[in-house]
Amino acid sequence: MAIDAPSSSPPSSSPWSDRLRHSAIILLAAGLALSVVVALGELSLVRAASIFICIAAAALVPWRLHNVATSREDVRGVNPVETAAVSAVVSGMPDPAVLLDRAGRVIHLNAAAAQLAPALRKNELAQFALRSPEIITALREAIAVSEPRRAMYLDHVPVDRWMELIITPVPVPTLFGGTDKCMLMTFHDQTPLRRVEEMRADFVANASHELRTPLAALSGFIDTLQGQAKDDPKARERFLGIMHTQATRMARLIDDLLSLSRVELSAHVRPDTSVDLVPIIRQVADGLEPLARERQVVVDIDLPETPVQIAGDREELLRLFENLIENALKYGASGGKVIVTLVSALSGEGTPEVRVMVRDFGPGIAPEHLPRLTERFYRVDVGDSRAQGGTGLGLSLVKHILNRHRGRLLIESVPKNGATFTACFPQARTPTLV
Repeated sequence: MAIDAPSSSPPSSSPWSDRLRHSAIILLAAGLALSVVVALGELSLVRAASIFICIAAAALVPWRLHNVATSREDVRGVNPVETAAVSAVVSGMPDPAVLLDRAGRVIHLNAAAAQLAPALRKNELAQFALRSPEIITALREAIAVSEPRRAMYLDHVPVDRWMELIITPVPVPTLFGGTDKCMLMTFHDQTPLRRVEEMRADFVANASHELRTPLAALSGFIDTLQGQAKDDPKARERFLGIMHTQATRMARLIDDLLSLSRVELSAHVRPDTSVDLVPIIRQVADGLEPLARERQVVVDIDLPETPVQIAGDREELLRLFENLIENALKYGASGGKVIVTLVSALSGEGTPEVRVMVRDFGPGIAPEHLPRLTERFYRVDVGDSRAQGGTGLGLSLVKHILNRHRGRLLIESVPKNGATFTACFPQARTPTLV
């Protein structure tokens, strides 16, 4: 295979090389002419040398001046802030970022900023694209005083998001050796933090309310027993029974709160202990047998004979199945039957998983309530839930336990036709369920 030899001649398109070549030709011609004149005796050697030097200066100096002028023009045409390096730095920032000049025109912006504000354009004023009053006010102040500014604003498009804007003056070199300040705008999505803060405030308010109710009942009955009902045996017996119920409810609420806190603290750590689901489910069903007899509900358990191993925390799994089966016994008691089934299946991604389904045949749940069932303290019927001794945290605890086990909760219900709660767990690599 032939390989073309690289050309050794300089590119003819270079203006500096052309001018240098022309100057060399002029000097060569002048030298030959002066040599002939000196040889004929028409001119002395000293005069010829002086003339040659003048010609050389006339030929070479303009080329040198053009070289310097061209270099200055090249330097003058490149803004240090508009270099590829600065653009790469802005583009590499993970959050939306926009670099502005002192006039507020866009010099660089990254893809995240273009997605956040599609109206942003290079070499155009950012105020025209960012119409939020908080952004415009912060930008004007930062440009005026060359100091950092922060602003929080609510972005409604495409969905409501709380955004924090940070404007930082950045010193940059100028063309003439000095420094100027550009404005670096970075946007940070504060929506998750806002939602967590709202959830925390709601949680504290709900927990305080739920605890205050039994405490108020206990305090009222204690005052009554110390007063008018002090010598009334029937009233004392009835009030003590109510007080015991309220104290039990408060203790269970505290227990659920503590359990939920423990699960949340370890949510990022996936359990690695191998446990068998079959004896866990049987233990929970046996423990709830008195409640089933009280509600006159038959619990039908369909479990495999072979062990079903998953990576899990035994105590948390006991709490999970206890909540699911107990809810079915309490709220689906009118159906007279609860079925607990363990099967193997494939997830939506095609990976094997273990599913534990708890089905009741009670009144069912209206569709509008299904998406909110796992929220803390959310109840379909507040009065019925409290009458059943519920705390409003059971399904929230189930969801958090499943999240820690990298599982998921499926809820299916048709009004007047019962409900099915399915806990899905990733199955071990070696299947044990036939």
